[in-house]
Amino acid sequence: MSDLSSTKTSKGSDLVIVKNLKKYFPVRRGVLQRVWAYVQAVDDVSFTVRNGETFGLVGESGCGKTTIGRTVLHLTNPTAGSVYFGGVDVMKLEGEALKQARRDMQIIFQDPYASLDPRVPIGNSVMEGLQIHNIGNREDRYAMAIDVLKKVGLEEYHARRYPHEFSGGQRQRIGIARALALKPRFIVCDEPVSALDVSIQSQVLNILKDLQDELGLTYLFIAHNLGVVEHISNRVGVMYLGKMVEMANRDELFRNPLHPYTKALMSAIPIPDPTLKRERTILKGDVPSPLNPPKGCRFHPRCPIAKANCAEQEPAFIEKSKDHSVACWYA
Repeated sequence: MSDLSSTKTSKGSDLVIVKNLKKYFPVRRGVLQRVWAYVQAVDDVSFTVRNGETFGLVGESGCGKTTIGRTVLHLTNPTAGSVYFGGVDVMKLEGEALKQARRDMQIIFQDPYASLDPRVPIGNSVMEGLQIHNIGNREDRYAMAIDVLKKVGLEEYHARRYPHEFSGGQRQRIGIARALALKPRFIVCDEPVSALDVSIQSQVLNILKDLQDELGLTYLFIAHNLGVVEHISNRVGVMYLGKMVEMANRDELFRNPLHPYTKALMSAIPIPDPTLKRERTILKGDVPSPLNPPKGCRFHPRCPIAKANCAEQEPAFIEKSKDHSVACWYA
């Protein structure tokens, strides 16, 4: 089995390649718990994350962003598709090979409190990964834990405290420290600032950017706040109801959004200057159920420019210009 830790990837080349990823969750009913339907959480999504960049994944709640993040790390088994990390198909790894791969692939969870054991001092939580991988003795692991805690702005005495003694922002820093402990190359950031106050959000985002520059990290940054995504991402993918609908470089996407859904999201971003006004695009209706998604383009029931063929034929995800792809008949 290939050793991921020995695989070298040059800056700018593809570190993570996701191909035709699908994840359907079975819905069971009755005494015999027979499967009667599937929730199509992720349906045929492909993208790449380049070495040293931050790829932002944005969309409404329930569109499949978190499912993609967990599936990429093989925390959830895919229904179909493949994920390559450093040239190795992660979905084919098992046992010790998968364990070693996870040293290079970590996650920062959305809830900074639920992801920490309330009965364990945070120093022990940070050391847990080091212990599982048999890295150093206890003194070495403690020194490594203190080092990463200091990298995220905490002090040595914090290691002896319990999660309930910290604020939300401090707990998220602990989550970042725990992800950094094994010195990974790739981190999935699952809405790491969505539960924090705006002032604390900026602190955590700046920590993530500084650590990326210092350690050469690669991020898959999951969020529903386009303002946050614009601040931290190099490239952005927009998802709707399990599908990727647009993907582009950050500057290109915010300057020239092509998909009607992306334009609607952009119109909801607050403008700091109260004297300026932005024309809002108000979407009608609710997001359809992933149990029974619409035929054709999944966005057509809410789309302001939909035509007859949108309800019959699903648009292909094609490149309209360099590094700018979209799935829309009339983009």
